[in-house]
Amino acid sequence: MNRIIYQNETGGVSIIIPTGELSVEEVAAKDVPEGVTYEIVDEADIPSDRYFRNAWVMGDCCVEHDLDRCKEIGHDHRRQQRADEFAPYDEVIMKQIPGADAVEAEAKRQEIRDKYALIQDVIEGASTPDEIKTALEANQ
Repeated sequence: MNRIIYQNETGGVSIIIPTGELSVEEVAAKDVPEGVTYEIVDEADIPSDRYFRNAWVMGDCCVEHDLDRCKEIGHDHRRQQRADEFAPYDEVIMKQIPGADAVEAEAKRQEIRDKYALIQDVIEGASTPDEIKTALEANQ
């Protein structure tokens, strides 16, 4: 089935899915903003994995990933994962909870820092979005 794709004003890719009531060309004429270049592509030319949806850009014939944007998205996910793991140890250190070992909590925080430093290196060295996603999912 065909889709209509075009680069939108925020730099992403908009996708129009015709319902079949009108021809694809009629839908494009009706729904694509005036003056915007668009492509009619096969559904298979659009990534099925939406993990890096905000990093999609128009390619020559299909939707492609902007690797730098994928890395930014990957770093955002990495930071959130790290913050979630830090949370219980932050509580111990911040609140100085009686009976809780702050030294042990700080040692655990350092382990988390080390783990996420490795993930950061993988993201920075990645040459494909799949490498970034694999690094993030291996941590879950």
